[in-house]
Amino acid sequence: MNRIITFTVLFLLLFFIRDMKACTSAIITGKLTPDGRPLLWKHRDTSELNNRIEHFKGSGYSFIALVNSPDKGGIIWSGTNSAGFSIMNTASYNLKDDDIKEMDKEGELMYNALSVCKNLTDFEAFLDQHPRPMRVETNIGVIDAEGGAAYYEINNTEWTKLDVNDPKIAPHGFLVVTNFSYTGRIDEGMGYIRYNNAQKIILDKISVSGHAITPQWIFNGLSRSFYHSLLNIDLKTDLEKASHSGWFIDQDFIPRYSSSASIVIQGVKPHENPELTVMWTILGYPPLGIAVPLFEKSGDRIPSFMTKTQTSANSELCDWTLHQKKEVFTNRRGSGPKYFNAAKLFNESGAGYTQRIAISEDYIFSTFVKHMENWRETGVNLKELNFFYADIYPKIKSTYSSLPE
Repeated sequence: MNRIITFTVLFLLLFFIRDMKACTSAIITGKLTPDGRPLLWKHRDTSELNNRIEHFKGSGYSFIALVNSPDKGGIIWSGTNSAGFSIMNTASYNLKDDDIKEMDKEGELMYNALSVCKNLTDFEAFLDQHPRPMRVETNIGVIDAEGGAAYYEINNTEWTKLDVNDPKIAPHGFLVVTNFSYTGRIDEGMGYIRYNNAQKIILDKISVSGHAITPQWIFNGLSRSFYHSLLNIDLKTDLEKASHSGWFIDQDFIPRYSSSASIVIQGVKPHENPELTVMWTILGYPPLGIAVPLFEKSGDRIPSFMTKTQTSANSELCDWTLHQKKEVFTNRRGSGPKYFNAAKLFNESGAGYTQRIAISEDYIFSTFVKHMENWRETGVNLKELNFFYADIYPKIKSTYSSLPE
């Protein structure tokens, strides 16, 4: 009996840990964007909800990246370097075919790749030369400044490339990846419902408006979506039908309690200046976060509210978001944490947290576009960029301080 109980507990713990490492991602090629530039999206789920942005000086290239607040360096979870090479990952659960115990080295692998890789060719050579076992079971998404866009399904000994520019692999011009690998064992892995959620949302979008996928649409249409493909509901439009009280189970939506960040990296066209690569970043729970554009060129002058402070390893923006998140997940007794109050995020009166935050984010996007039009001709002007950050900071801070608790 003791052995049975121990096995059951270990199984439940393993399932819980996997669920907390269950990201949703996509690569959108320039075929589907208004300006022909590719987009790399990672919606991160993890047990470490505090994160920030850091700048690193690699051996070949410098880079900015998303890191867990407690980390001391050498581990990242998505980022872009000075050559315009950008990377992210999702955990896979149907690729491993050995009994190697020490795993989960994806963060180190991506850190080292950003340090030395300029393009997909470099990355493939990097993987070939990487010591075996690689100690990963993962799907890594990459775009570069030369038009490359691909996922790499990687286990301890080998890797498989899925070229998103290849119409045989991505006939619609995009590829969604969650927590199973296309070349892995059939019907194993995780994230199939979230995969269907994202797949349908993107297909519906391009069937109506074609080349109209933008970073802002990804945040609103995917990172903050409460569409559930299995239940065939969308809480944003069917809230009253789903639950008169506003409460709903936090299960298999793209954003969940474990969602800690959402990043859209907007690449460049071939022959464009790679410094124009933009890393749009939401820190914290994406339905309550505000997207901020970041550039590797900023170096150590990342906006102060996106990186650690003098008194904390956390970023201000992540702290503000997580503070407000407590008002959405207020039921902490018994099974209460498995539920969230969707009516706090959006409601018919337009006073939901997500709806109110949208006003500030709309301002950021509309203001940024004007700067970006000039910078595409002249390169990123750091003085103007810092003025932009100084302008949006008080607006963001005021937005969070005005939200009711």
